Amino acid sequence: MNYKIPLELTNHHTDTTEIDASVIWLHGLGADGYDFEPVVKQLLRSETFLNVRFVLPHAPEIPVTRNNGYIMPAWYDIYGVIPVQQEDEAGIKASQRYIESLIQTELSRGIASERIVLAGFSQGGAIALHTALRYAHKLAGVLALSTYLPLHSKLVTEAHDANKSVPIFMAHGVYDDVISPDMGKLSRDLLQNNRYSVSWHEYNMAHSVCAEEIADIQEFLKQVLQ
Repeated sequence: MNYKIPLELTNHHTDTTEIDASVIWLHGLGADGYDFEPVVKQLLRSETFLNVRFVLPHAPEIPVTRNNGYIMPAWYDIYGVIPVQQEDEAGIKASQRYIESLIQTELSRGIASERIVLAGFSQGGAIALHTALRYAHKLAGVLALSTYLPLHSKLVTEAHDANKSVPIFMAHGVYDDVISPDMGKLSRDLLQNNRYSVSWHEYNMAHSVCAEEIADIQEFLKQVLQ
């Protein structure tokens, strides 16, 4: 699988030797790492994130079955409408391994795992959730935006205790017609029933982000990275 070098953003006043936390932020289907660059640049205006590196990876380009085999950036294949009866387990786990390699890169730069947040929107959020709950070292938190938990039937057997108490921020638009709010709530309920710490947020929007959500994201990141 070919992965382009991730986009990396920091406050332009910050000496990179002072970076002590990282946020790895995954885009949605058909987008790339630049998709959330404007949001991250907005966050970086806050002094809260002076010492934070944002890593925005690019998904590999693969044929997406749901889109008639059209080749586009995707973290895994999608076979039908969401929710689906069939999931691309091999593709999901390949993306998990790639995100774990990005975490390892941050560890090699001297960032403690407890200072690393996994974030993602839509398909990227699914991978962020999937990876974080299986990761063998404690993470700072998870941002799961307009998304769901994939391979949910395997959560109990595959989850790692290291992130049993990781703070999870889940957000959804009440008018989302790509991944329905009900699907997001099913994932939220599954996580809460398994005693994960999930904060749930709803916004008057479709499958997107909004100013109110960005403000809440900023507050969440401030809390978990303080």
